[in-house]
Amino acid sequence: MYLDFTVKIPEGVPGITRKTLKGVTYIYYVHGRHYDPKKGYSVPSTTTIGKSIPGDPGSMYPNGNYLKFFPEIEIPEEKQVKALRSGCIRTGAYLVIRKIITQTGIDKISDEVFGDDSGLFLDLAVYSILTENNAGQYYPDYTYNHPLFTKGMRMYSDSKVSRFLGEHSAEQRILFQNSWNHLKKDRKKIYVSYDSTNKHCQAGDVELAEFGHEKDKQDKPILNYAIAYDSKNRDPLFYEDYPGSINDVTQLQIMLEKAKGYGYRDVGFILDRGYFSEPNIHYMDRCGYEFIIMVKGMKDLVNELVLTYKGSFEQNRANSIRRYHVSGMTVQRQLFPSDEKKRYFHIYYSDRKHAAEREKVEEKIDKLGQYMKDNQGKALSLGSAFRKYFDLFYYHEGEPDEKFMAYREKTDVIDREISLCGYYVLITSEKMEASEALELYKSRDTSEKLFRGDKSYLGNRCERTYTTESTETKILIEFAALIVRSRIYTSLKDEVNRSKKKENYMTVPAALRELEKIEMIRQSDGVYRLDYAISATQKEILKAFDMTAANVREQASELGQQMQKAIAEDVRTDMTEEEEANGSW
Repeated sequence: MYLDFTVKIPEGVPGITRKTLKGVTYIYYVHGRHYDPKKGYSVPSTTTIGKSIPGDPGSMYPNGNYLKFFPEIEIPEEKQVKALRSGCIRTGAYLVIRKIITQTGIDKISDEVFGDDSGLFLDLAVYSILTENNAGQYYPDYTYNHPLFTKGMRMYSDSKVSRFLGEHSAEQRILFQNSWNHLKKDRKKIYVSYDSTNKHCQAGDVELAEFGHEKDKQDKPILNYAIAYDSKNRDPLFYEDYPGSINDVTQLQIMLEKAKGYGYRDVGFILDRGYFSEPNIHYMDRCGYEFIIMVKGMKDLVNELVLTYKGSFEQNRANSIRRYHVSGMTVQRQLFPSDEKKRYFHIYYSDRKHAAEREKVEEKIDKLGQYMKDNQGKALSLGSAFRKYFDLFYYHEGEPDEKFMAYREKTDVIDREISLCGYYVLITSEKMEASEALELYKSRDTSEKLFRGDKSYLGNRCERTYTTESTETKILIEFAALIVRSRIYTSLKDEVNRSKKKENYMTVPAALRELEKIEMIRQSDGVYRLDYAISATQKEILKAFDMTAANVREQASELGQQMQKAIAEDVRTDMTEEEEANGSW
């Protein structure tokens, strides 16, 4: 559709061409290039931006593409639409996320918990997913060119967001998790992966922010954040936030009590080595929970197991676990002297792991040897790392003029360490095959990706809050965003497994960027319509969510009517001077 006013055809702009069809001269613009696999080279991406006016070859009637590619050109004042929203709305990712939110029931839980503020809660979660940012001052920019969940697609200021974060109580945050887990607790036997991280905080009046065990060593106050993740059904179940000074081992028993409170009974826990301790193992026994855990702190026991069974299973086809390129076997024995029952020890060997670990050992020995060689004849005090692998010889040892003179490798010690390369051990409380235990433990990969995604792709490395209430509410928003992003990740992963094609656009960040290219533009009648047909790449991504190009067109049409109504009702909330002054969150 061409607009009912005229503009000058851009001059001096590369890519402007003319083409006459049936007596009408159309103005085209080259806005990029794309690779044509049939031709084997890149070709121009061209679109029409207007049609020439007869008798006035320097002017044209523009269309919506002209407004998109030349937004700096002034439209005649009498034709301007009040710019409450962008003339180009990013639609594709929103439609996918809206479907996930409905499928998971998060929208109903949000309505129950937040009432009239439910839409804002969902918008803040989606904002963090699509922009990879949690800074409140940029939220109004996001609302300018995205559809919203708020009633009437109301566009709120960052001041409103700040008030929203500070107004909601602990009871509401508890209710959200209770309602979410109520949907999950009747599942059959599940294994829950539990892991934690820490987040920096401005620590104004945030009670949880304390100096503790930082993972990235910035010497700043932190709060700890842990997630329990259903490895079988691939959903985050619940989260915990607790003071930065509390360590993981101590917090585990509190988490187990919470799991019981949510109604989980027939459940096992998959734990990293950081949670390995005798009290924790016994506590899980008393709770009736099964566990899979990586061994930590029992080096002698692990080494004894490896050396005892070394050579008995590595080359046997029956012990091969092809999916992970390892061999494994299982033995039963007691873990602690205080144990009342025996545990199942799963011993694994990997050729790849052996090669990598052996190289590290060799490099370490070479580095220590070179240091000693460079310092022979000097007054040198060498620590336990040197004495572990070398016999050391000194001139006048123990005397004031002592000097380091020579060294000799302890080949038996080095050979023993090399012989242990490539092996690792998992312990389970219930009987299972080595392959099953490894499969369950490897399912932790998704929960670990959740943590990386939370910090890298949701912008939550630092909370940017100054009160306990706003911090708590913001973490709940992050948790809702993690639920949605986890569904996006697993849907894409399942589609890759089904299609057997691992395209580079089937990762979460790449897929969302591609879906964001599905746009609606506002035309002269005030209605938003899809700008382009859905591309082949976008169709492949939509397939992962059981959506088609027809679905998108239909929903976009409905969405366009909603956007038109929202603009007509002029529902934007303007900020007062007082709100501007207090607008950070």
